[in-house]
Amino acid sequence: MKNIPARERLIFAMDVPAAEEAVKLVELLGDSVQFYKLGLQLFMAGGYFELIAWLNGKGKKVFVDLKFFDVPETVKLAVRGLKHRGVTFATVHGNEAMLKAAASEKGDVKILGVTVLTSLDRDDLKALGFECSVEDLVMSRARRALEVGCDGVISSGLEAPRLRQELGEKLLIVSPGIRPVDNRLQDDQKRVVSVEGAFEAGADYIVVGRPIRDAPDPRAAAEKIQETLAGLFPAP
Repeated sequence: MKNIPARERLIFAMDVPAAEEAVKLVELLGDSVQFYKLGLQLFMAGGYFELIAWLNGKGKKVFVDLKFFDVPETVKLAVRGLKHRGVTFATVHGNEAMLKAAASEKGDVKILGVTVLTSLDRDDLKALGFECSVEDLVMSRARRALEVGCDGVISSGLEAPRLRQELGEKLLIVSPGIRPVDNRLQDDQKRVVSVEGAFEAGADYIVVGRPIRDAPDPRAAAEKIQETLAGLFPAP
């Protein structure tokens, strides 16, 4: 229901070890990807903010996925530092005070609260001391994020239906852990859904990494997803 261009609903997770490799991949992908997520691996590699500026120059959107978790004042100042860098999304993986601090300085940056990583399942939560279901924890964190001024959440498509039902259309839902229906990847993602499944469940955006990056032809893999999106969100 949101006015989001269909081709921007695919966010590519740029998980590569160097900025130079990222540039080559962007050039390879061309117009098949319009939105890029830059995480910790690239941040530690150097050239992170230069890469953001370069992507902006290419007309691409940028998602800073550094999952800020620190004392609220530090989170607030970190978000302040993003406000004029051409960033569309940024993540906070913390409590209500951290989320509120981030939202207070967001400017044009949309703040996304991380609910439960898609690499975690019920057994993992139990080991961390959470005596509740994954879905209940996702809902609790999402409610708090929305209440304190965040724009949306990072959540598996598995929890998206309840999020959409209980929190409405205002909430942005960005779903990682996307795998093809015939997924045979052996990786650390546990709570996965297909492209179609994520959007049918209520997601606004999907984050896809390895199924594109590790494909024999990354551009063709991205275009295949874009074809699916064009069918799900036909132009008026």
